[in-house]
Amino acid sequence: MTSTVFITGATSGFGEACARRFAEAGWSLILTGRREERLQALSAELSKVTSVHTLTLDVRDRKAMEAAVAGLPAQFATINALINNAGLALGTDPAPKTDLDDWDTMVDTNVKGLIYSTRLLLPRLIAHGKGATIVNLGSVAGNYPYPGSHVYGASKAFVGQFSLNLRCDLQGTGVRVTNLEPGMCESEFSLVRFGGDKAKYDATYAGVDPIQSKDIADTIYWIVTQPAHININSLELMPVTQSWAGFAVERHKQG
Repeated sequence: MTSTVFITGATSGFGEACARRFAEAGWSLILTGRREERLQALSAELSKVTSVHTLTLDVRDRKAMEAAVAGLPAQFATINALINNAGLALGTDPAPKTDLDDWDTMVDTNVKGLIYSTRLLLPRLIAHGKGATIVNLGSVAGNYPYPGSHVYGASKAFVGQFSLNLRCDLQGTGVRVTNLEPGMCESEFSLVRFGGDKAKYDATYAGVDPIQSKDIADTIYWIVTQPAHININSLELMPVTQSWAGFAVERHKQG
C-alpha cells in the first residue's frame, strides 16, 4: 500500500524539497500552499511520478483547513506522515521597532497554523497507528536567543514544547513526533524575512556554505522512515560554519 504524506507550505523551500523527496520515494502527496500557480505547477510535475492532491489555502485560516481535511478524497484518507513546514519570520529589527502586524502574522502562522493542521489530522494519524509520524519544523532560534528573533524565536520555542507535550498525549497510539531544529539554511524563507532585499540575502550567505532545502528534505525523509519503534524526539542541525556566539555585554563608560 502506498504511503501518504501531508506537507504544509509546499510551494517553496523545505516544503517543496520535501514534496520532491517523498515523490521520488513513491509516496502519495497532499500539498498545501497559498500560491496556487506554484502549487499547480509542482503538482503537474510530480503527478508524473506519483499521486498528488493539492489544497490552495493559508494554514492560518482555520475554517479552510477544517473544510480541506474533511473533504480529502478517499484515495488520500489515510495519512502516514504530517510535515508541519509552513512558517515564516518577518524582519530583523529589535522588538521596539517591529510592526505588531508582523508579530501577529508570525504567531498565527508558526503557532496557530501548526496546531490547526496537527489537531485536524490527528484522528487520521492515530487511525494509521504504528509508524505514523509528525515532523514539526522548529528552529535553533527556539533554543538560542539572538537580536531580532523576539516573536519568531518564541514561536519556535512553542513548537519545541508543543512537540514534547504532544508525544505525551500520543503515548500508546504508535504516532511519533519530532521537532526538527535547523540552523542557517538558504531558502526563500530568508528572502521573505528580509522583505525581498536580495543584497541582504546574498550577504547573509556569502562564504557560509549553508544548509540547503534538499538537506532538510533528506533529513525529514530519514526521520519518517526510521523503524516504527524509534522516535526521534528532537534533532538540531547547523552548517559546520555556524556555531554559538558569546554573551553580549554592555560596557558603561568609566568616570
